[in-house]
Amino acid sequence: MPKDGIGASTKRREDIRFLTGKGRYTDDINLRGQAYVHFLRSDVAHATLNGIDTSAAKDMPGVLRIFTARDFDGVGGIPCGWLITDRHGQPMQEPKHPIMAEGKIRHVGEIVAAVVAETLDQARDAAEAIVLDYDELPAVIDMKAAVQADAPKVHEELTSNLCYDWGFVEENKAAVDAAFDVAAHVTTLELVNNRLVANPMEPRVAIGDYAAHDDSSTLYTTSQNPHVIRLLMGAFVLGIPEHKLRVIAPDVGGGFGTKIFHYAEEAFCTFAAKQLKLPVKWTSTRSEAFMSDAHGRDHVTKIQLALDADNNFTALRTDTYANMGAYLSTFAPSVPTWLHGTLMAGNYRTPLIYVNVKAVFTNTVPVDAYRGAGRPEATFQLERVVDMAARELGVDPAELRRQNFIRKDQFPYATPVAVEYDTGDYEATLDKGLELSDYAGFATRLAESKANGKLRGIGLAHYIEACGIAPSNLVGQLGARAGLYESATVRVNATGGIVVMTGSHSHGQGHETSFPQVIAQMIGIEPDQVEIVHGDTANTPMGMGTYGSRSIAVGGSAMVRATEKIIAKAKKIAAHILEASDADIELKDGKFSVAGTDKSLNWGDVTLAAYVPHNYPLKDLEPGLEETAFYDPSNFTYPSGCYICEVEIDPDTGKVTIERFTAADDFGNIINPMIVEGQVQGGVAQGIGQALLENCSYDSDGQLLSASYMDYAMPRASDVPMITVDHSCQTPCTHNPLGVKGCGEAGAIGSPPAVINAVLDAMHRAGKPVAHIDMPVTPAKVWAAMNH
Repeated sequence: MPKDGIGASTKRREDIRFLTGKGRYTDDINLRGQAYVHFLRSDVAHATLNGIDTSAAKDMPGVLRIFTARDFDGVGGIPCGWLITDRHGQPMQEPKHPIMAEGKIRHVGEIVAAVVAETLDQARDAAEAIVLDYDELPAVIDMKAAVQADAPKVHEELTSNLCYDWGFVEENKAAVDAAFDVAAHVTTLELVNNRLVANPMEPRVAIGDYAAHDDSSTLYTTSQNPHVIRLLMGAFVLGIPEHKLRVIAPDVGGGFGTKIFHYAEEAFCTFAAKQLKLPVKWTSTRSEAFMSDAHGRDHVTKIQLALDADNNFTALRTDTYANMGAYLSTFAPSVPTWLHGTLMAGNYRTPLIYVNVKAVFTNTVPVDAYRGAGRPEATFQLERVVDMAARELGVDPAELRRQNFIRKDQFPYATPVAVEYDTGDYEATLDKGLELSDYAGFATRLAESKANGKLRGIGLAHYIEACGIAPSNLVGQLGARAGLYESATVRVNATGGIVVMTGSHSHGQGHETSFPQVIAQMIGIEPDQVEIVHGDTANTPMGMGTYGSRSIAVGGSAMVRATEKIIAKAKKIAAHILEASDADIELKDGKFSVAGTDKSLNWGDVTLAAYVPHNYPLKDLEPGLEETAFYDPSNFTYPSGCYICEVEIDPDTGKVTIERFTAADDFGNIINPMIVEGQVQGGVAQGIGQALLENCSYDSDGQLLSASYMDYAMPRASDVPMITVDHSCQTPCTHNPLGVKGCGEAGAIGSPPAVINAVLDAMHRAGKPVAHIDMPVTPAKVWAAMNH
């Protein structure tokens, strides 16, 4: 078998070009004769746009054309990819999302006009000469205020600012309420899941190009799913047939969800390139990104947990307000509903659950999926209320969880929120987390902190997430307007080398390393014989891209299925040459052999025969070795794990320092342990950022108060401790061929509640009990809570 196959911690081959500056990102691409666009963005959150005076700007040096909304008459709006039906059976309210503001401004940062010029500086200078005539309107920012009858409307054509009022499972509601009426104990918690800005290292970039000779358009963009961009922009916005539209996403420097969506800037650059008959390029500044990239989270929730006299969970109910922002981003409606409500069972045997979500339009940047997408929101509220219940009941939080876990012998387990977990062992990950964190030795460390005048606390959280969202027929019933399969084409060259063209897209996950490991293992060759091609709609089969930890579980499974077809055909070729039945052909270590004999052929001998068919079963098979597979999962995958955080607090300043952090995860089978560890560490760092530092804040007028790194605190190296990562507890997924579950989002899901639980534990142990502090738990908040 290959030395670097499945299970080997091989170094990422793509890092060679990244670390030596040889990566090719969208901003590295410059086309002959390209022009540059600068977007004039609104500096007010809500206004009637009466007019735009471009007379002075259009005659300035280098200006090629100034675009406003009227140039897009007949062009579609940016589409939403998911339709939610509310608890009354009514479809959500879905306003148009124009490329540019049409008569009304709805959030700070909305595009009002665009200047295309020969240089970027010329475009910026001209934009400053544009005069806007608008009447400012009251902005609505607070979600609960937004749904009041007298609230200013974000969209006049809608009946209200309520996008939908979703209840799940509606049939459970009466039974849930009855269970609370008879509960021996009820824990109630109100909390905020703070709004975040994703902040990938590479800002968004778009370059539109047009070829007049064949009336075709090309978009280069920083995207996690170029095929979806091609479909949405071509079919619903610009009306370009897919065979006349190519989307290329080269190296992408991070995404975290914010690069899944189709944005107005992509459509504009593609449209303007055709209008001007020359390439048009836009590169976002970091300040623009804060005002134009989709934000994440932003929920306000009341959650209640009912328990019986023996501390068993009997019912759970939640009421959540979820911010949609001013417009519906591509997958926004699905995040607080099907990606959040269906995970409210967590790891527990709670028999009755009811989830209500009110999605609200406000005069803010649109909100959509951010690393974890709905699952962090579900886990945070659930793990906070469980911890709070343990404190109210005076029991160990680890043991209250253990008592209520779904047991190993209960799988597959159908939850009351409509999903079925296929495998898991939650006690195993809990025990591993307790062991690796030295939970039993915490008292000694607590005493040391006290001696040093510091507070110390320990907090844990147990999470489950749903990855590889599927299957298409189910999500279609739930409102998805796209399939959620994945694709792969495996092409074997005559000399035995392999090229895999995948619909998945890598923006940091290490596909170019881990995907070859899988194929190498299946065939028995070395991974360096396998090349991965992705990110170009002209060279890859239609796929749904990378998000939701679906790459290996869905994209990898498509690759396995295509490779299985390759192997089956190659066995027939080998059988013909070896004068045997293909049923007797075995493939091992890159060699085809006839079972029970010493007759064999090397992999390269058979692949050569496929393309030089001098001795070949022509009547039965076509020459060549190339196969395509589309894989549509039958279920989600369900990673789970136990995260334990230990903090120290300086009582004089309220500063929280994370001293220890342990992550014990069950990801099913592992392809590359090193890559998995890196994914967990990165996710935990982002979760720590949300818990302690990050907050996207607006004032009452809709002005973004945290629109740069001067005001938005990102985690630094000193904020993130050394993280103990373990994935030895493995219960393989039962419904994909690799038994994998996905690891990309876990760290960001399990870490925030673990951190907050640790902070509150420290305060409780110091005799300063506080029920809850909303994220981020800044020094000012902690100090105020301790000195209240």
